[in-house]
Amino acid sequence: MALPLMPKATAVWLVENTSLSFEQIAAFCGMHSLEVQAIADGEVAVGMVGLDPIANGQLTKQEIERCEKNQDLRLKLLVADLPQVASRSKGPRYTPITKRGDKPDAIAWLLKHHPELSDAQVCRLIGTTKPTIAAVRDRTHWNVANIKPRSPVMLGLCSQRELEESLALAIRRGGVPRAPEDAAEDFYGDSRDEDRYSEQEDAH
Repeated sequence: MALPLMPKATAVWLVENTSLSFEQIAAFCGMHSLEVQAIADGEVAVGMVGLDPIANGQLTKQEIERCEKNQDLRLKLLVADLPQVASRSKGPRYTPITKRGDKPDAIAWLLKHHPELSDAQVCRLIGTTKPTIAAVRDRTHWNVANIKPRSPVMLGLCSQRELEESLALAIRRGGVPRAPEDAAEDFYGDSRDEDRYSEQEDAH
């Protein structure tokens, strides 16, 4: 059962401002009726400022009045009217500080196994930048000696579903997946890789 924001503070307000029974308030706030009674007796939540559930859109005045008339009724939370967290549709993906050092490894893995992905897709997938991708591709990254291709899924930088969706989009846009034998080649230290990435850059 969904509970109101700050249940105890909400219970304080309901005790102070309504004639609802302890059981009704307890049921709405996910508390025990004895705890609500203790609030009414001033033994619990002393000094706590009550949170008005009407003002924040969790209850209506009519709903409170309906339940005040019949103690067998239970308050219904207006879940749909609660403020919704806005989702970010644009901007770089946030990556925890502890994982940011893994991004070059993930970039190297994607360049090695899925060159059909565009730089923009790689940026969105793991939350990196085009200059960083270029530095890994050109082997000019400051930490190039320690970069080891590792799957971004295994590193926790993206989900398998997100990777698959990006690959499907890349193929729809004309990208060609690399052959398995090519994907098995070591990303660093193979001259054929250098030629291949040069050809890709020329193609762009």
